[in-house]
Amino acid sequence: MHTLLWGPDLLAAADLWAMFLHFGLLSLLAVGGAITTTPEMHRWLVAERGWMSDAQFTASVALAQAAPGPNLLFVAVMGWNVAGLMGVLATLSGSLLPSTVLALTVTRWGARNQQHLGVRAFKAGLAPVTIGLLLSTGWVLTEPLRAYPATALLVAVAVGFMLFTPLSPLWPIAIGAVVGALGWLG
Repeated sequence: MHTLLWGPDLLAAADLWAMFLHFGLLSLLAVGGAITTTPEMHRWLVAERGWMSDAQFTASVALAQAAPGPNLLFVAVMGWNVAGLMGVLATLSGSLLPSTVLALTVTRWGARNQQHLGVRAFKAGLAPVTIGLLLSTGWVLTEPLRAYPATALLVAVAVGFMLFTPLSPLWPIAIGAVVGALGWLG
C-alpha cells in the first residue's frame, strides 16, 4: 500500500517499537547532532533490517539536508521511506523524546543544585565555549557579506548587544533583518 497519506507498506507494531527504541538510543549518543549517528542508522536500517536500500538511504539524507529546516529532517525522511507516517512518528519521537527528557532533567537538576561547586564550574566553563561557537558561526555566516563595511558594524553591534545587555537576542536579529530588507548592505 503506497498512498500519498500513509507512504510505504506499514511495519508491524513490534517493528515500529524497535525503530522507536533504536532511534531513541541513538539520540542519547548523538553528540554533535543526529547526523553523527548516520553510520549506525545505515547499519541498522539497510544492512541488518533490510528496510531500505543503500540508494534510498543516501537519497533520504541528501534530500533532507538540501531542504530548509533542522538537520534532523533526514530522520523523518528515513521513517517515511520505511513505514510511512507511522515510521515518521517512530523515528522522530525516538530521536527527540529521550534527548529532550535528558536535557530537561539535567537542566532542572542543575537549577536545584546551582550552589554546588561542580555545577557552577560547569556553567562557567561552558560560557566561553558557547560564546566562541556563536562567534565562529557568525563569522562563517557573514562570509558572503564581509566585503560590505556595514556587515562588520552589524556584527560588532550584535556582539556588544549580547555581551553587555540583558535584552532578548531577537532585537539584533530584527535589526539585521531590517538592514538586509532595506538593502543597506549593498
